[in-house]
Amino acid sequence: MAPESKFPAWLGQSSAGIELAGATAGLALAGYWVDGKFGTKPWGFLVGVCIGLVGGLYNLVKASLQASKDANRAAGDQ
Repeated sequence: MAPESKFPAWLGQSSAGIELAGATAGLALAGYWVDGKFGTKPWGFLVGVCIGLVGGLYNLVKASLQASKDANRAAGDQ
């Protein structure tokens, strides 16, 4: 049987969405700063958004696959 968790399952899954938004916003801001510092408008911003989306989506897919494995393992225990 799977060990009981202190937190509900949805809370763990919501963190993946927050990571996606945070990575995208953080790297967009970093790109915006680079644009202001070096005058590369809009390329720094666009590159930051793209890298943030790729990294955030990678974490989202990784968390989803782990949740699927956990669900299958829990279903097999019953």
